[in-house]
Amino acid sequence: MIFIAGASGFVGGHLVDFLLSKGHKLKCLARSKKTITSLAEKGVEVVSGDITQAETLQGILRPDDMVIHLVGIIEEKGTATFKAVHVEGTKNLVKEAERAGVRHFFYQSALGADKSSWSGYLKTKAEAEEMVMQSNIPWTIFRPSLIIGPWDGFTKKIMDMLKFSPVIPLPGEGKALFQPIYINDWLRCIEKVLAAPELYAAIYDLVGPEHLTYRSIVETLSKEMGQRKPSFSIPMGFMKITTSILERFLPSPPVTSDQLRLLEQDNISAVDTISRNFGFEPITFSAALREFIR
Repeated sequence: MIFIAGASGFVGGHLVDFLLSKGHKLKCLARSKKTITSLAEKGVEVVSGDITQAETLQGILRPDDMVIHLVGIIEEKGTATFKAVHVEGTKNLVKEAERAGVRHFFYQSALGADKSSWSGYLKTKAEAEEMVMQSNIPWTIFRPSLIIGPWDGFTKKIMDMLKFSPVIPLPGEGKALFQPIYINDWLRCIEKVLAAPELYAAIYDLVGPEHLTYRSIVETLSKEMGQRKPSFSIPMGFMKITTSILERFLPSPPVTSDQLRLLEQDNISAVDTISRNFGFEPITFSAALREFIR
């Protein structure tokens, strides 16, 4: 049985549909009634629970389960903090996996995860990784860059902006490098792990075949949408001040201070990472866009 925590997210939703199409039996953790109903209608066994509440996880796993832990947040809201979700939530799920003696544990981390990072997101992802690695069960960790595909939040936010803005606003100069990977390529990689988890007991960077600046990512997306517009750089200092003010008054600001700082540093790995480790060539950013945004 494949157990998925985080089945209602962008990656989780694609993974559930992909695995069901391959004939796999799935058991998914869900919190909301809407998610429980949606998954049940697909023929998935659903367990009501929350990784941040340890008592809801007791007894949900079995020795033959393959655990896929995808739960993560990109911004903090109320009690859903990076520490609570990434660290405490992972601690709770790992503890239950150890109790059950599951056959393998997969964790979705993030490219750039580092315990000494200034970013709360990257710091807590690294702390969660450590808990997985220190467990007494076999594990695999993916560190993906931006994952793009139908209904991904990153692409959708930029597309919405491009539809209504006469120019392309860029925080700073937009020179930081990123390495977007298409969701279908991510799925090909996880499929190989599921087929032979013992061959993938390591940490893998999951990245596309190109190093692209944030500016080129946004401009390429604009081109593929047929929304060619001039770009306009907004000083990063001004963006930070404005964002810090908005964070005080809005429950969900357009961008957070943590996210702005991530746009100031490169987030890349070797361009041949997937071909070396998984035996195939991932598609380019523009090719991926042509597959799903039109």
